[in-house]
Amino acid sequence: MGPDGGSRSDSGSIYEDVDYQVLLYYMFVPLDDPEAIAREQRSWCTELGLHGRIIVASEGINGTLSGLKAATDEYRARMSKHPSFRATEFKVDEHDGHAFKKLSIKVRDEIVTLGVQADAIGNTGTHLSPREFQAKLNDPQALVLDIRNDYEYDMGRFRGAVRPDVQSFKEFPQWLRDNFSNDKKRPILTYCTGGIRCEKLTAFLKDEGFEDVYQLHGGIVTYAKDPVVQGEGFDGDCFMFDDRLSVPVGKPVSQCEECGEPCARYVNCSNVDCNRLYFLCQECEDHRGVACSESCRDNDRQRERNEKLVPTLRREGKRLRRQRHRAKVRERAKALASPDTQKDPSA
Repeated sequence: MGPDGGSRSDSGSIYEDVDYQVLLYYMFVPLDDPEAIAREQRSWCTELGLHGRIIVASEGINGTLSGLKAATDEYRARMSKHPSFRATEFKVDEHDGHAFKKLSIKVRDEIVTLGVQADAIGNTGTHLSPREFQAKLNDPQALVLDIRNDYEYDMGRFRGAVRPDVQSFKEFPQWLRDNFSNDKKRPILTYCTGGIRCEKLTAFLKDEGFEDVYQLHGGIVTYAKDPVVQGEGFDGDCFMFDDRLSVPVGKPVSQCEECGEPCARYVNCSNVDCNRLYFLCQECEDHRGVACSESCRDNDRQRERNEKLVPTLRREGKRLRRQRHRAKVRERAKALASPDTQKDPSA
């Protein structure tokens, strides 16, 4: 029997109702034993039949989970009683099923990887509510930074926001140094999907000497649901890193590459050697498939044609990653052995 009196379903969950929810949350808080927290989280999620991704580090927890409503409610109740996570804020979306195929819980050095030191626990930008953020958008001096990846921006963004020329969060520090070092006195407005990337990057911006730094509290997800703001000023869909892929917010700004009609639907090219992410509507996919070009369509390594390729591709990926790692190790070794890096004995 489950805590609500229900019996276990065939999937192993202790709940049998059919309503699903997706939880998006994070909390920066010092954790003495991330491994123990990860074990506890895995036990809870397995018991409750939750799927999704959780990252635990000494700086806190970052999670996105899906499950039956009774199960997600129970998970939130347990988090509210946990000594480290009582103040966790959850963004909750209704859904018609699991948004993830499985459960993944990992211990990492950071709960969102920036790659540089940044105190997201005690030195972040000023948090703005959706209404405060909307008002700040009208400041002609404000620099609005979308701190998501470029493909997220292309699906939807705040009007006037700067498109990030990055494909991963770790690229932001150098991109910001290269492009905005002369804007340290301007008001900086940052936003992301749920808020976690803003926490880390605004701390970095303050460390870099930016004086007037703000972040949208709760991210685009909260802004879209605010009963007064109702997503005003944001055009397009919000990209999501789960099976939903996107959540509608404003009028579509992206177009199907095949027919040119408004479209916020990303697909990956079916040629596994290309794998390009691009916009393609369902009608055009039904008509021509998801290969992004004639040459890709003619390539033999098509996902839908040969699923046996998947293990081979994984092995190739691992081999290439090991190869790149060994090359970096050799480069570092050469640099350390170089006469230019040797300390002058007379110094």
